[in-house]
Amino acid sequence: MITSLHRQRRGRRERGVVLLICLIVLVILLAGGVAVMRSMNTSLSSAGNLAFKRDLVNQGEQAAVKALALFESGVLSAAGADAADVKASNYSASTLASNDSGIPLALLKDELYNAKASDTIEQTADFVKIRYLIDRLCFEPGAATKAKCVYAPATTDVRGGSVQESGRPPPPKALVYRLSVRVDGPRDTQVFLQSSFTKPE
Repeated sequence: MITSLHRQRRGRRERGVVLLICLIVLVILLAGGVAVMRSMNTSLSSAGNLAFKRDLVNQGEQAAVKALALFESGVLSAAGADAADVKASNYSASTLASNDSGIPLALLKDELYNAKASDTIEQTADFVKIRYLIDRLCFEPGAATKAKCVYAPATTDVRGGSVQESGRPPPPKALVYRLSVRVDGPRDTQVFLQSSFTKPE
């Protein structure tokens, strides 16, 4: 009789310990499930942000098309047309002031942009706004000279050999221009693009 009572008490204790262990395991599984769900949400959010950025980069290419058209057959295609600012075409004849990242300050502040440019590409269906600026890499407006402007060498220039020994570099061939683009999209997404180019021939 004593032994059966002792066995019953021991059995009750074991059931309580198993219940406690099961509760601890359930809490651990619940914490793991919450962590997995948060990780999935973060991954989905990151993938969505990358998709927004890629789309805005693609839409920003419209500014490059407009800029090249200005130099091929637009107002900046004539000889000497790039010597002065053309606000209607978002063009500056001298290098614009930039921040440490090389982004023109006029793209960062609305009032500066409105003073330098008048064209903005807007797509109301996608809630995308594209602002762009073209600046000539010269210290000051006016006729371009080798002393005050950045020139790109022609691809046919010979490097080394007798040219290098004589100490005379080949003459500069083409002025360098910079295109800076700011694309604003949905969810306060913002992308900055920049490229340099020479006048199409």
